[in-house]
Amino acid sequence: MSDTTTTEPAIADAPARGLQLAEHVLDLVRARAAEAEAEVTVRTGTEALTRFANGFIHQNVASEVNHVLLRIAIEGRNASTSLDGPADDAALGRAIDGVLEAARIRPPDPEWPGLAPRAQAPDVDHWDDATAAADPDERAARVRAFVDAAAGLETAGFCSTTAVHLAFANSAGQRLTGRGTAANLDGIARTPTADGSGRKASVRLADLDGREVGQRAARKAREASDPTDLEPGRYEVVLEPDCVANILTFLLVHGFNGKAVEEGRSFARLGETQFDASVTLRDDVTDRGTIGIPFDVEGTPKWPVDLVRDGVTTGLLHTRRTAKAAGPATKSTGHAVEGGSGWGALGANFVFAAGDRSTDELIAGVRRGVLVTDFWYTRILDPRTQVVTGLTRNGVWLIEDGRIVRPITNLRFTQSFVDALGPGAVRGIGSDPAIILGGWDSIFLVPSLHLGSWNFTGGAKG
Repeated sequence: MSDTTTTEPAIADAPARGLQLAEHVLDLVRARAAEAEAEVTVRTGTEALTRFANGFIHQNVASEVNHVLLRIAIEGRNASTSLDGPADDAALGRAIDGVLEAARIRPPDPEWPGLAPRAQAPDVDHWDDATAAADPDERAARVRAFVDAAAGLETAGFCSTTAVHLAFANSAGQRLTGRGTAANLDGIARTPTADGSGRKASVRLADLDGREVGQRAARKAREASDPTDLEPGRYEVVLEPDCVANILTFLLVHGFNGKAVEEGRSFARLGETQFDASVTLRDDVTDRGTIGIPFDVEGTPKWPVDLVRDGVTTGLLHTRRTAKAAGPATKSTGHAVEGGSGWGALGANFVFAAGDRSTDELIAGVRRGVLVTDFWYTRILDPRTQVVTGLTRNGVWLIEDGRIVRPITNLRFTQSFVDALGPGAVRGIGSDPAIILGGWDSIFLVPSLHLGSWNFTGGAKG
């Protein structure tokens, strides 16, 4: 990796240049195999990272992204490849020849859904020019403020900025362009006996207040210091947004995913009240509070999809392949991701409708329970019941009669996430939605939750 500087004219020209390259790739495919179906995604932009530990920046890198994804089908026989770096005709030609050869020798794919037709995407532009052009000094300033706010505690973490342009073209006439920026500050502060985390993500780097995030991490670390054990058992919980995003990751991959439903390993049953009446979930790239690009790698637009409305499961996510398997009445929702065909449809912009209570008000409503900052090492045990095991992290406290009374050591849990959000189980929803960045380019806009029962099975060692 090397430091790169992106000029404003180059940023402005990126969508046109990306679409021009995608069209050129299609021309090269047609010249070799006029009968082939082809789709091309061009991803360009910058990814920059400033990492710190022990109160000092130790890594500052930036990379220029130039990525071409190509899929070709000949009479239902399909193959794909990707190319990173300079996309000259020689490199593109080798990639195309390889994909054509692979497609021709493969057996026909009876589930091949064909290419995405022409369709308009939502008018979404989660973009900030200043973030796209951010330099290392601007990220370093956030890190400096975080470290200073920790007031002598050991610190570690990173500040990142990303600017992405996406262009799509296929031989069926679909053409789309989009762009997005993201900034993320994520760090911990550490005392001899506890860690505390602070993080903030946004479309705009200017929204990241390093002092505020660092103070949060330091406060959590100090207040979590010298923890004592808590007996395993079922407790009420107040889960901060990072925990909620972790829960929704499993609901997305193993539940609201059309492939999981098709294979009989999903809990989701359309039309049934599977969640508390206060729960409304949707996948919505058009929400002003989120980030992202409004189409997927198959060229399908991402229009808002209600997944749960007032506790009732109302929708599923689909790729073109899973939609075909579900029947002629089902259409792709625009949730195909590169490298994710084995998983199926993966959520992109999961929005959990916020409530009207502050975190303090959620805590005040707890008779005896646990406040949790983060989950980690979460692993699913049973997709159909959403039973997941994992650990708490970065600050855990016992609550009694609406007050935090003492920090406690990390706990292991084994809990059905569907049951935890089931009818009558949600006692409060926070008014504090936060953007959480997840895997597979998933973005979560989620609040804190007060849940009536959570099964803690032991300490961190068992």
